[in-house]
Amino acid sequence: MGIELSYPANEKQDSKHSITPKWMLSIYKHIELAAAIFSGVLILIAWISESFVADSITIPLYISAFIIGGFAKAKEGIEETIENKDLNVELLMIIAAIGSAIIGYWMEGAILIFIFALSGALETYTMNKSKKEISALMDLQPEEALRITGNKEEVVAVSSLELGDEILVKAGERVPADGKIIKGQTAIDEATITGESMPVDKELGDQVFAGTVNLSGTLVVELTKSPSESLFQKIIHLVQSAKSERSPSQLFIERFEGAYVKIVLASATLMMVLPHYLLGWSWQDTFYRAMIFLVVASPCALVASIMPVTLSAISNGARKGILFKGGVHLENLSNIKAIALDKTGTLTNGKPQVTDLYLDTDVSEKEILNVIGSIERESTHPLAEAVVRYVCGEDILIDAEVKNMTNVSGNGVHATVGEDRWKIGKPEFIGINETNKFQNGISHKLAQEGKTIVFVSKNDKVVALFALKDTVRDIAKKAITILQREGIKTVMITGDNETTAKAIAEECDIDEYYANCLPEEKVDRLKTLQQKYESVAMTGDGINDAPALATANLGIAMGEGTDVALETADVVLMKNDLSKIAYAISLSKKMNRIIKQNIVFSISVIALLLLSNFLQALNLPLGVIGHEGSTILVILNGVRLLKGQ
Repeated sequence: MGIELSYPANEKQDSKHSITPKWMLSIYKHIELAAAIFSGVLILIAWISESFVADSITIPLYISAFIIGGFAKAKEGIEETIENKDLNVELLMIIAAIGSAIIGYWMEGAILIFIFALSGALETYTMNKSKKEISALMDLQPEEALRITGNKEEVVAVSSLELGDEILVKAGERVPADGKIIKGQTAIDEATITGESMPVDKELGDQVFAGTVNLSGTLVVELTKSPSESLFQKIIHLVQSAKSERSPSQLFIERFEGAYVKIVLASATLMMVLPHYLLGWSWQDTFYRAMIFLVVASPCALVASIMPVTLSAISNGARKGILFKGGVHLENLSNIKAIALDKTGTLTNGKPQVTDLYLDTDVSEKEILNVIGSIERESTHPLAEAVVRYVCGEDILIDAEVKNMTNVSGNGVHATVGEDRWKIGKPEFIGINETNKFQNGISHKLAQEGKTIVFVSKNDKVVALFALKDTVRDIAKKAITILQREGIKTVMITGDNETTAKAIAEECDIDEYYANCLPEEKVDRLKTLQQKYESVAMTGDGINDAPALATANLGIAMGEGTDVALETADVVLMKNDLSKIAYAISLSKKMNRIIKQNIVFSISVIALLLLSNFLQALNLPLGVIGHEGSTILVILNGVRLLKGQ
């Protein structure tokens, strides 16, 4: 039967789009930088021409440099002043440049505009660079999908897909939306989601995520989430939100800027008059010094001390699989004194595994595991699934014929295989006396190690014992050690029983632990920890962790956790790697250290330039270079975090 293909309505329109030359796109993309450089070229030409060309030619060149270099900043300053009804740094610079021109210092005023425009272009470049991860992610999201409806296949826009739709994903293609495999098997490159380079094998029933790459087989995927709610889209949303949210330091600087600009303008107005009468300066010197004061007192470097650093740090974290929902959370991370951790899914893998197997000496291992695997395969209980995984891992063929399989809720199962009656479950279900005697009471020792015990009986005789445990993540112990080395107390808060909690805490070398905690009790424990340590982070992945994540000074969710946990948390670890917390804390400390360096440096430069100006030891060009140079330096100091720590 032939396959019908239809295409989105906008595809024909796309084919008509004109192709813009790459060099034009590049100039448009960096228009602010191009304007600054062009104004610099005009200034250079005017300066070289001054000795042999009339002012009627050089002054228009300087005016052109004023307009071309200063247009973007003047427009920005005027619009922000009207919108916020407050003065800003951009207006200070424009006023200072115009003032310089009024008293005949055309070149100095033009240089001021040029360097100010150049530093502004550099800051814009930094912000665009820090947002590059979003653009890269957006490019990885397919715009079209091949939807299957009965025997019909049609190419549709991903945005038009709905829950339950079936889509065809061929080898080499990116998965358009989150869903589960209903046909086919393959290996998936999930680096865009987890950051892990090794492909993950996928088969029937497994989840696949938007933006990941189907490496081999052809798949039919049923959508389990609408495209707008995919994990991929959540990552993009988290990064976008983080870049638009201001940290406390940034908010303070922004509030400070308006008041500071007013003080500078008022002081500059006084400087235009008072030194003439009090210090005997000429009117030209007085006005000249007032213009220099306007330039060097402007808080450009101070304003640029924080935002570029914060955006660079957020982008750095995003590349490492750490998503911050705002600069405030990144800034606060370095203040954490203790971290509370959930057990299941955070410290542990979240799935029970068979750790020990004891068999009666009179039975054949292969035969009994075949029977046990055949019985447990018909159960959906997590412990039964763990037993089946273990049996399959031992390369045991599971082919016994099971009859009369019955699930006894909360206890276990019983079934018939051949002529034999089998039971699998708790000691009480099998028989306390028999289980206590098995292998000299080994079950008591295993239980003290925090393991769950499953007994197997054949015709009322105990023939096997499985010990299962939710195993600790390989990275968890390393992460705990690193956090403790940073001076951070580690606390486990879990709903599991005392024995299991104690065993996990000892295995991970955790400082404190609390067991048998319901969601509201986790919140109470967290409040107690906050009283003790002041600033406490909480790490979790489940719905039951959400209240504690919201209560903590900083909530950290595991990337594979529930939607509720991801929405509630302030930070998301996409790779479920606890060691990334230590990296994030180190990144936060580095960011705060650079911010402090920038603030101290910018204030010191302003103070030095103001003093030099008052002593008449500073001319306008040096004032411009000193002031704008310090702005460029603090931006470059912050950009370092884009590449690493």
